[in-house]
Amino acid sequence: MIRLEFAGVKGDPNSRRVTVNVPCNEMWGPVGSCPVLAEVRNWFKDPSMEDMGRKYWKKRSYVFQGFVAESSLQEDTTPDNPIRRFIINPSIFNIIKGALMDSDFVELPTDIEQGTDFRLTKTTKGQYADYSTSSWARRERSLDANERAAIDQYGLYNLNDYLPKQPSEAELAVIAQMFEASVDGQMYDPEQWGNFYRPGGVQIDTANSTPNNSAAKPAAQSVPQPTPAPVAEAAPVAEAAPAPVTPPAQQEQVAETVAATAPAAEGEKPSAQDILAAIRNRNNG
Repeated sequence: MIRLEFAGVKGDPNSRRVTVNVPCNEMWGPVGSCPVLAEVRNWFKDPSMEDMGRKYWKKRSYVFQGFVAESSLQEDTTPDNPIRRFIINPSIFNIIKGALMDSDFVELPTDIEQGTDFRLTKTTKGQYADYSTSSWARRERSLDANERAAIDQYGLYNLNDYLPKQPSEAELAVIAQMFEASVDGQMYDPEQWGNFYRPGGVQIDTANSTPNNSAAKPAAQSVPQPTPAPVAEAAPVAEAAPAPVTPPAQQEQVAETVAATAPAAEGEKPSAQDILAAIRNRNNG
């Protein structure tokens, strides 16, 4: 997902900064099919724009399911279905994946009879939560009678149902518009984008919004953050950047565009207007 920040919501004088999460089309398509990353990759060629590039770089996360066998967190209410969905960040995912790929495990850690519990350990590194000391339990544990009964009653989730929908051509165009508006420091416009992508936790009246005529299937409901799972507190980690180097001809064109639109002094960060001019020149080129 890509996070687009806005100064507030247009038409709401009491609104604060909002964030809209949009899917990166490279999840389904080839490199370069995402209008945001197609532009942001160029920014990593300029050291003064690296911070800006990381801000708009895609954030990867993973959807898992399982039981909360033990937790120090207190819940006001618990769901009838004890099978939870978890949003896992890349650092935790790599620990999980390491065990799933480890040939020394006689059985998969997810095996119902001879599986292994995963223990989340939260520490802090600077001002951020750190889960790097999380690990698999050393002892095997089979699911108990209550957990087996829950699977029989509710069944396991098809996690593909909780992935975002691939953007249509119309939605990709909207993502490009929202990206430029975000770079420019503008407000989120519910009339233009309310029927496409919305900020989380904000009530948007879409009665006067531009209709979404995409023929694609309706967007899947976003995954709710499971209250008792400390995983939900982990901030998604951006993928490593920069991305692949462009061919020489394209590099020359980018260099010419930057030289023509952003004559900033050495070490000075380009302004939002300079960046937008470069984006529009490339789109019109």
